[in-house]
Amino acid sequence: MEKYLDLLETLALFDGINRNDIPVILNRLKSTASSYEKGEYIRLEGDAADFIGIVLEGEIHVLQDDYYGNRNINFSFHAGDMFAEAFACAEAAELPVDILATSRAYILFLDRSMLFGECSKTCAFHSILIRNLLKIVARKNMLLNQKLSYSSHKTTGEKIMAYLSDQAKLHLSSEFIIPFNRQELADYLGVERSAMSAEISRLQKQGRLITRRSYFKLLSPTLSP
Repeated sequence: MEKYLDLLETLALFDGINRNDIPVILNRLKSTASSYEKGEYIRLEGDAADFIGIVLEGEIHVLQDDYYGNRNINFSFHAGDMFAEAFACAEAAELPVDILATSRAYILFLDRSMLFGECSKTCAFHSILIRNLLKIVARKNMLLNQKLSYSSHKTTGEKIMAYLSDQAKLHLSSEFIIPFNRQELADYLGVERSAMSAEISRLQKQGRLITRRSYFKLLSPTLSP
């Protein structure tokens, strides 16, 4: 785990904790790490929600299917991102989602029972970790509300432009790379891929944007189409 200390010490979970103490904490939390190939499921719906995951390498998607089998991407996570912490905090028995590696990934798992149980070492680390964790969950809730806001738009074009506008703000630039391919973007926005592709083509013809695969450049103010 030594090679990942530079990454781990930047994480919000370890804010206020000395770099040299991180390996000690991981040991006390009985952490484990596993590698996954692209397309391999890390966890499936119904698996025990007894962990908190940290992406050390690669990219993963949190997926959820509705009753009719339509797939939605709830979140996309990259190196340095944490996932499943909300289920751990809620003491959920089972995962309501699938977690898929969309590239070769290396994942660190923290044992939920060790994190929320009493520390036999009576250390200050636990209180710091719990405080940091609550902040992270609150921020993730804000991101989820942002995703839900896209669903409030009536048309596919409005959903696309609302998402791209937020990405431009996030990157502080009119040019950016989104973390999805076209099918994944359609799943994330909850729209049909064919309808989304047609709408993107229309927006390009209108001079609203330029795009190539996951690259986008906004050419005009993101007013509703």
